[in-house]
Amino acid sequence: RAFITDLVYTTVRRYRTLEWVLGRLVKKMPKGETEAALLVGACQILFMPDVADYAAVNETVEAAKLASKQTAGLVNAVLRNLLRQRDALLADLQKQSIGIRTSHPDALVTRWLERFGEAETLALCEWDNTPAETFLAFPPGAPQAFAPLPRGTRVDEVPGYAEGGFIVQDPATAPAIELLDVKAGLKVLDACAAPGGKTVQLAWRMGPPASDRHLLVALDVHEDRLATIRANLERTRQTWVTVQPGDLTDTPAAALAPFGLFDRILLDAPCSNSGVLRRRPDARWRWSTKRMKKLAETQASMLENALALLAPGGRLVYSTCSLEPEENRRQITVLRKTHPELACVAVEERIPTRSHTDGAFACALERQA
Repeated sequence: RAFITDLVYTTVRRYRTLEWVLGRLVKKMPKGETEAALLVGACQILFMPDVADYAAVNETVEAAKLASKQTAGLVNAVLRNLLRQRDALLADLQKQSIGIRTSHPDALVTRWLERFGEAETLALCEWDNTPAETFLAFPPGAPQAFAPLPRGTRVDEVPGYAEGGFIVQDPATAPAIELLDVKAGLKVLDACAAPGGKTVQLAWRMGPPASDRHLLVALDVHEDRLATIRANLERTRQTWVTVQPGDLTDTPAAALAPFGLFDRILLDAPCSNSGVLRRRPDARWRWSTKRMKKLAETQASMLENALALLAPGGRLVYSTCSLEPEENRRQITVLRKTHPELACVAVEERIPTRSHTDGAFACALERQA
């Protein structure tokens, strides 16, 4: 299972590079199972040194036979040719653009080059191509806040899992939680709550209900993701949290009307994921300037609607896992121009090459009472 996961993730990460290499060996790239076999076979030969060359070829060919013998023959010929030309192809690859060498879309690389320069852009792309560590997050007061999970270990086999002693979460999420500054007796909204990791973190910090006003609402628009939130809350023994279906792109979210105004709102907005491309390798192939701008419009709408739910004197934390200014600082700048009653309390930005965590942005805004 671990090997297959690694193979799939590495193939998706390295797709553009693999496509370039195979394009030197195949006149017209086949589709379907044949393309898949060529990609995973080439991935093992080029980017998985622990796999023996003969195993990479033989096992891929055997898998290709499930499609057709003709397919298997083509796969066998191409992969053996790749082995013969590997050194020359890799040398030629180093002469190509950063986008081809590191398997990233050119539009994203161009933006990063303008902002970070060539050395850090290359380092960012290389970071995205490394397998992401899995971190366990523990409740406040534990000996450590986060700990890496040893590779090959199943989360549900770690002692304390069934008892809800931890959740799975990257340290990059910590600033948003800390900036929200929750405590007992507050009304708190986690506005885009799935899969529920941040909700659990907030519940841990608030403690069990101490009064009628003590409230934590976890909101999400997708019913299947609400089930995941509930499962995480149940495992961590935080069943007092209210899980509510609703869409914050509503004006405001109609489902939240019965709760009144909130003292704290966490808006972990949907974004382009450019800060977590090593963890979500497929996200780089969905990235485009057009899509990012569309997401930025959604984020701006959600910020306005969240503010409509914020009590005077309350605090809203806006966060993303994007590195792009249009989704981060620019959103705050534009929002404060139309809402002068908002004060910016703090901003935290994590760039993977500097923080050695996932990329993240968090800004705490307070509404003057």
